[in-house]
Amino acid sequence: MQQVSKSFGTLKVLDNVSLTMRPGSVTVILGQSGSGKSTLLRTINHLERVDAGLIDIDGELIGYRRDGETLYELKEKEILRRRVEVGMVFQSFNLFPHLTVLENIVEAPVALGRLSRAEAESLALSLLARVGLEAKAHAWPRQLSGGQQQRVAIARALALKPKVLLFDEPTSALDPELVNEVLDVIKALARSGTTMVIVTHEIGFAREVADTIVFMDRGRVIESGPPAQVLNEPRHARTREFLSRVL
Repeated sequence: MQQVSKSFGTLKVLDNVSLTMRPGSVTVILGQSGSGKSTLLRTINHLERVDAGLIDIDGELIGYRRDGETLYELKEKEILRRRVEVGMVFQSFNLFPHLTVLENIVEAPVALGRLSRAEAESLALSLLARVGLEAKAHAWPRQLSGGQQQRVAIARALALKPKVLLFDEPTSALDPELVNEVLDVIKALARSGTTMVIVTHEIGFAREVADTIVFMDRGRVIESGPPAQVLNEPRHARTREFLSRVL
């Protein structure tokens, strides 16, 4: 991300944000509500257009093509093709209620022509095993707990083999006793080398999985660094104030 800015009306929600996430790294974004965390995630996969700046993944711009110094927004079909490289897991699961667990995962790889039906089903079953839900392949979303639904959503995001996986407060809609089952799956992904950007309020989890913690305030990156530095010895007063309230 290079000097990315985004406003809604007169409210500047991202203010000249520059970040680099290495392949295989886990970046956790912290900050109070309204600091721009979720908007930042949504610009990475072009669910939100930026007003200024560039975002690229492996050198390929998301949402735009460059001709000299000019950027041209891509047609929706091309945006969708590139967005496949960025998986996203939302707060609210967003599973299709009329499809079984297996069909939820199979749908996109088949519709996009990535895999045959048989290949997609085989992949879906292996992903369900990975998140501990192979036995639920033929269940309906309404038959699952919130934690199970979120684990299916993670499997669905992985089915397209994205280069980057985004998590927008993946446990905030869960009952407290279900939080750890989802965090355990994300921890396993972190150990496997999946590139992830995670917005979360779970500070202990952030300390455990993050390579880099980014602290945002009023649309700006106030500080970033390894967990030990940002959480134990924050340099900025706003970071210290935030952590004093949540730790």
